[in-house]
Amino acid sequence: MEFTEVEIVLYGAEQLCPSCVNLPSSKETFEWLEAAIARKFPDQPFKMTYVDIFLPPEETEKSEFAKRVIDEDMFYPVVVIKDKVVGEGNPRLKTIYSELEKYGYTGA
Repeated sequence: MEFTEVEIVLYGAEQLCPSCVNLPSSKETFEWLEAAIARKFPDQPFKMTYVDIFLPPEETEKSEFAKRVIDEDMFYPVVVIKDKVVGEGNPRLKTIYSELEKYGYTGA
């Protein structure tokens, strides 16, 4: 299977979402996820991008999805890999790992 470097986008915000009071912040989740993926798939490059849903980048695709997170009251952080939502609120590593494996990532 051919390996494809994947961009993992985490949509979040400074303040916690109302139903996520006991969960880590979006930034903490981003850092935890980045470290966990790097440990699981050593020497396999991936790109992690953080998007603040209230201050999205100019990039149309990302700003449109950030608006969707707000409009649809999604639990953030929302983790997206190749346009597929793989985690919401409290993302599960197992789900994210299995999605990455579809792109040729092999776990340690």
